[in-house]
Amino acid sequence: MRLNDLSPNKGSKHRRKRLGCGESSGKGKTSGKGHKGQKSRSGASLRPGFEGGQMPLYRRLPRRGFNNVNFHKNYAVFNVETLEARFDAEATVDEQSLRDCGLMKGRYDGVKILGGGEVSKKLNLVVDKASATAREKIEKAGGTIKEPTRPVDDEG
Repeated sequence: MRLNDLSPNKGSKHRRKRLGCGESSGKGKTSGKGHKGQKSRSGASLRPGFEGGQMPLYRRLPRRGFNNVNFHKNYAVFNVETLEARFDAEATVDEQSLRDCGLMKGRYDGVKILGGGEVSKKLNLVVDKASATAREKIEKAGGTIKEPTRPVDDEG
């Protein structure tokens, strides 16, 4: 087999539809756009939900209910097996140490530890949340879990 023998699989490549090349081609004359109207003009692209100038449905309906998205906390989640692999015994695991070793990138509201895997090293965790199984496994290995001290917001 040589390079000049290679060809794409049958049916994987399609010819480009040539518009406006004679009426008998099937896409001649108006090129499949019909006659006149806004969508037949060049450069015409209408956003989804556009109703021709009529007040669109999404603006006609009232906004109701509560959405928790503004108050939702986004946690960086880790299993205990990940901490076991990346940290030495007696190490203090907090947000800064997770960022330093490259496990945590981006913006988060806190750190949460889950109980996936096994842990044998004594680790001292300073995290916002830990599942019951993670807490049990860390304490069984002789480690501790504390909550970090965060500044308190006093409004009013």
